[in-house]
Amino acid sequence: MNTHAIRIHNYGGPDVLKWEEVDLPDPAEGQARIRHTAVGLNLIDTYHRTGLYPLDLPTGLGSEAAGVVEAVGAGVTDVAVGDRVVYTGMPIGSYAEHRNFDASRLVQIPDGISDEVAAAVLLKGLTAWYLLRRSYVVQQDDPILLYAAAGGVGSLASQWAHQLGATVIGVVSTEEKAALAKSQGCAHIIMADDDIPARVKELTDGHGVAAVYDSVGKDTFMASLDSLRPHGTLVSFGNASGAVEPFSPLELAQRGSLYVTRPILFHFIPARDDLISACGELFAALDAGVRVRVGQTYALKNAAQAHLDIEARLTTGSTVLLP
Repeated sequence: MNTHAIRIHNYGGPDVLKWEEVDLPDPAEGQARIRHTAVGLNLIDTYHRTGLYPLDLPTGLGSEAAGVVEAVGAGVTDVAVGDRVVYTGMPIGSYAEHRNFDASRLVQIPDGISDEVAAAVLLKGLTAWYLLRRSYVVQQDDPILLYAAAGGVGSLASQWAHQLGATVIGVVSTEEKAALAKSQGCAHIIMADDDIPARVKELTDGHGVAAVYDSVGKDTFMASLDSLRPHGTLVSFGNASGAVEPFSPLELAQRGSLYVTRPILFHFIPARDDLISACGELFAALDAGVRVRVGQTYALKNAAQAHLDIEARLTTGSTVLLP
């Protein structure tokens, strides 16, 4: 069948995103064909577009979407035609009207969750899950530092950490985002252009935080280390300012025997049982009151504008592309 998708033929700015007609074959064994109803936009999509995380070109973009199963290949038992499903993962290519995907990686959307919310929450929500429940397991009364606290992952992680009893210190770039972060579980706010370690020490009586969740990368790495208490953990999970530069392990010793980890979601959900279990924890957090805020939507064919806005930090909450 013929469908449409966003494709790139070379790396670069948002202008390399092209809306193209593509031919989609019938689903192969173990696959399902999904008619997308909502596509999640994530900062990692811009890393793929620029070549920071290289892909074989030409390629589609996107790693998250929700939709309806329209057909299944041989041997598929995990989903059926008509199911509302959501997925995240490889191969890249969710910026499309239709696509075929591994049926074992599709998760049925619970009743009461819209397709837009499902597409907005799965990758970011599972990221918040592995940050808070696996990379450093947040405990009651832990002080933690969370960058981009008003962003897609940050909005979920701040609420979930608050739900777990942590004291969340959020870093944001504008007063508007500060107000939003405060409404979503942040006990304290630090502006991005402040002296972050100094403010953290003020807010923690000189002790520092138990964990830093840093999605910024190069520009904040040392400040994040300086914000930790002895034996604290830096969870570096993004590169908004570029990749972290090489550093000596002695930097960790000199600051109180610190820990640093660079996790990737898919190392925590390698099998379907792991994925379904993780999604169960995420959906339980949503049931307990974590709210998903779709801050803005764009037509899928206008993905270039969405990329411009997310890179200019003009977005809040989650962004969804609509086929």
